[in-house]
Amino acid sequence: MKVKNLKLIAKTEEDLRVIAAHLQDAIANVSEIANLKKNKIFLLQLNRFMWEDVEKGVFRKNKRIRTVLKFDNVIHVYSKNINQSKKDKFLDFLTIESIQMPDKSYEMKIVFAGDSIIKVISEIIEVTLDDQGDSWDTKNKPKHKVI
Repeated sequence: MKVKNLKLIAKTEEDLRVIAAHLQDAIANVSEIANLKKNKIFLLQLNRFMWEDVEKGVFRKNKRIRTVLKFDNVIHVYSKNINQSKKDKFLDFLTIESIQMPDKSYEMKIVFAGDSIIKVISEIIEVTLDDQGDSWDTKNKPKHKVI
């Protein structure tokens, strides 16, 4: 049975938390980040670990899938600890944090391991996660230390 690709749309901060949960342990390449200023769009392509598939049963294979994270109505994009000239550098996704600013715009921080952050300032929350193509098997399942 072919699994349908995941497509999620966030319009609220709660919706963003759902997208962040699905992106846990995703990997992004610096070369696959684009800020389309004229179109007010920010794009990030990631290799998403399919936690929803693993959790269906102990005998499921570990899988990854290409996914696009799209932010619309973007005003500004800032980054911290991301060298855009190092196109072969990978970023390990941790979460998305959001806050509504006094002017009613939203600040959304895409947080990666190693204190790397992309901050997206947007007029409203309009974020889409859209899986692309077929998934593939991966030997490695992300592991987390329990504190």
